[in-house]
Amino acid sequence: MELETTPTQFNIMKRSTSLNRIQSADAPFDVVVIGGGASGLGAALDAAARGHSVALFEQHDFAKGTSSRSTKLVHGGVRYLQQGNISLVLEALRERGRLAKNAPHLVHSQSFVTPTTPGGRGPSTASG
Repeated sequence: MELETTPTQFNIMKRSTSLNRIQSADAPFDVVVIGGGASGLGAALDAAARGHSVALFEQHDFAKGTSSRSTKLVHGGVRYLQQGNISLVLEALRERGRLAKNAPHLVHSQSFVTPTTPGGRGPSTASG
């Protein structure tokens, strides 16, 4: 099955047409991704770039709302230290390490400055 890539083809593609194409595929897919958010699209793109056949399923629109829900930072969860959530920090560090190892082209070190007050305290890390 060949990937359609022109904007016009994507604009006219209908859900039923896509499902029919998937159901009539000659062979099983190597990878099936459920969810077309930022992570799902990234996983599908990575698998396709490695030569795997991929089926991607999304309930709504691809990447719906993902930009507004993501900082786009791969961090070590250091802000959770203040809350005493050591297990979450360790999990974030392990995940960051996996991502850096598996997709070094996506992970880049970024320096930044954190302002502090004269008493040495930084800005509040509480957020909604």
